[in-house]
Amino acid sequence: MKIALIGATGFVGAAILQEALNRRHDVTAIVRNPEKLQAHPQLHAQKGDVYNEDDVARFVAGHKVVISAFNPGWSNPDLYNQQVKGTRAIINGVKKAGIKRLLLVGGAGSLEVKPGVQSVDLPGFPAEYKQGALATRETLTMLRQETGLEWSYLSHRPTFPPASEPENSALARTSCSRMPTARAAFQSKTMRWQ
Repeated sequence: MKIALIGATGFVGAAILQEALNRRHDVTAIVRNPEKLQAHPQLHAQKGDVYNEDDVARFVAGHKVVISAFNPGWSNPDLYNQQVKGTRAIINGVKKAGIKRLLLVGGAGSLEVKPGVQSVDLPGFPAEYKQGALATRETLTMLRQETGLEWSYLSHRPTFPPASEPENSALARTSCSRMPTARAAFQSKTMRWQ
């Protein structure tokens, strides 16, 4: 399958990239710093600006699916606004390119811990992750309003093993959280993925 992957050099994106290449997919990685990627015969690195929907449309055109693991960086002082702005441009660029399938990696903050209560709203939610969690929740709201895409939204578990641990490669294969109290970890407009 021909996959466009946004954010392939990030922690989650790198795991997704490795899994896609292991499964022999052709991957176009749209990243800020293509020099961070190791050469691979099925990998095509593209330096792109996710805040520019025309750039996104140009780089994703011709692909079967777009996977976004975009994150503007946890140390970004404007994380919330940059995450929402970038995701909006990604959604618009994917639609401009005529791609129907979009998988967006969100975060654990949008997981429901009981009906109507998401983990980001709990007392004690870590302050250093709050703005990012609120932003990814907003991106889920944006997707829910989309009628022209076959979208899926993946909320991963709140912690990850170190990249050196074999379990990390399994993150890209996981389609739902293993948090026993969380609901709706994997939400989708359509579940038909080939």
